[in-house]
Amino acid sequence: MIDIAKEYRVALPAWIDDELADVPGVLPGAEDRMRLVHRLADRNWREGNGGPFAALVAERDTGRIVSVGVNVVLASGISSAHAEVVALGLAQVATGGWDLGAEGLPPLELVVNWRPCVQCYGATLWSGVRGLVVAGEGPELEEITTFDEGPSRADWAEQFEERGIEVVHDVLRDEALAVFHNYRKAVDESDDVVVYNARGGAE
Repeated sequence: MIDIAKEYRVALPAWIDDELADVPGVLPGAEDRMRLVHRLADRNWREGNGGPFAALVAERDTGRIVSVGVNVVLASGISSAHAEVVALGLAQVATGGWDLGAEGLPPLELVVNWRPCVQCYGATLWSGVRGLVVAGEGPELEEITTFDEGPSRADWAEQFEERGIEVVHDVLRDEALAVFHNYRKAVDESDDVVVYNARGGAE
């Protein structure tokens, strides 16, 4: 018999409980939700779990928080354990199904601190969410952090809109860039902060 791994586990870090202890269950404004995302993203890289990325899933109309996610690539050893994937997966656990747009559910949105990378683009597209809120888009994330986000389509937002996913741009953009700059400063000053591009982004 071939000896193979049969499961893997991705989980939020223990410090999430501390960060959420003073957060109400409902954050009615997009900026309130994004502030929480930035807060989680900034702590995440400082704790060594992964990159400076976080996300949450909320009820679009009420602001009730369904799930949060942070990048746990380094903590889990799983390259796909990006913040969006974690938040969407935990929302699917919370709602009891793979389709976050299923009948009977309120419209749900994903809030994330930059335009999704190519992996998370697909994960968001197929998740069933009805909205995507991003702090920003463009080359700044890659230029500052040196992460390889993959080849993005120029019409990425239009592709979401064509599939019934409303995209909201530039929510607390400067705050997102501040987190990325803090991360890059630490990368430049310490060998302990790992930028985990496979093959350095090259063949």
